[in-house]
Amino acid sequence: MAIKSDVRESRAPAGLVKTLRSGIGRVSEEVIEEIQNRIPEYARREDELYIKVLRTAVEQAIEGFLDRVESPDAPWDPEPFRMVGKGEAAEGRNLEPLQTALRLGARVGWRRLTEIADPLGLSPQCLYDLGETIFVYLDQLADAAAEGFEEARARAAGEIERRRGRLLDLLLSQPAASPEAIADLAKAAGWRLPRTVACVALDDLPGVPAQGPAQGPAQGPAQGPAQGPAQGRRGTAYRMPARMPALPPDVLAGLERTTPCLLVPDPTGPGQAQMLEHGLRGYWGAIGPAVPLAAAATSLRWAREALELSRRGVLPRGLPRCEDHMATLVVFKDEELVNALAEARLAPLAHLRPTQQDRLAETLLAWLRYGRGAGEVAARLHVHPQTVRYRLRQLEELYGEQLADPDVRFELEIALRARQAVNRTFRGAGGRA
Repeated sequence: MAIKSDVRESRAPAGLVKTLRSGIGRVSEEVIEEIQNRIPEYARREDELYIKVLRTAVEQAIEGFLDRVESPDAPWDPEPFRMVGKGEAAEGRNLEPLQTALRLGARVGWRRLTEIADPLGLSPQCLYDLGETIFVYLDQLADAAAEGFEEARARAAGEIERRRGRLLDLLLSQPAASPEAIADLAKAAGWRLPRTVACVALDDLPGVPAQGPAQGPAQGPAQGPAQGPAQGRRGTAYRMPARMPALPPDVLAGLERTTPCLLVPDPTGPGQAQMLEHGLRGYWGAIGPAVPLAAAATSLRWAREALELSRRGVLPRGLPRCEDHMATLVVFKDEELVNALAEARLAPLAHLRPTQQDRLAETLLAWLRYGRGAGEVAARLHVHPQTVRYRLRQLEELYGEQLADPDVRFELEIALRARQAVNRTFRGAGGRA
């Protein structure tokens, strides 16, 4: 609904509005820069959509002010800023950040007016009128935003959940938000700040269709019985059971994210492991390492990488913990580099038949991992010690003095562990090409 402005004639020179309109882009950038530097809640520089919305709001405010100066008696539609107020409520914030942003915008606008006052010959009375117009307009914007904010609060349920969602966004943002901003939002959300957290990356949620076409064995193993859809995980089937995780209220949930996730406070505390196991029964995912609160995004990153390796069969299905598979995560962090290393270090085996390669690679890895005694290696491989000695002689002929070099042995173990994981994935997928 349009309302009539109560701003009186400012007696501004005819060229003033034209000059100001030509500089809207520059002033908008200055306002946005001030807002992001001074208000932590709006410091989301990597979020392109959010920046676009912020820029639109700033430009609408400036355009509205210039329309006011140009036509003081024209009706004004407060609905855009009612929507801004509703957006603040939906983000789980109070109106203080928005009011601060409005004041910062007014300050930048006034600075711009004083810069052009002399070139345009603005009189002191004209500047006074313009200043009064700014303050009246500021009050009207704030009133419109407050109306929208209160309307949203009155109609929307689950305000605490929304605040917790915003808190999760803040905790997982990169670069990290300030401790003060996190503490303030945590207080508003009724969430106690823990010393450590761990993030859980979840596979496609129950009742949500999996994304994309079915993949081959390089991307995922054959489907296990725990999943239960009619088609593969990457087909169009729905996973069961269709229920939400049964978790305590202090676990922050981001189930609508591209990769659904949870943030678990004090993950090493008493009963936390059992709580996750019980609450996520029937889910597939991966549990990131326990980290300080400020490093929550790091825990989620590792959990996502572990989840992807789990999908491929490199890590077990279910809820593998990163802390139990750190060596595998490190090895697969740069697969191109590991492949290059494997090609170099396993070159002496390349001319052998695949079955010979497998036997000698298995024996060499066991020898590197469990010591150089044929008896220990034989026990690990469930073969006769004489068989192990025969294979070791073959390896000595193939590698020569290289096996005496500790650096080469270290690189060999990395390459062989990676080979073993890839072969396990291939076998789990039924050996299909």
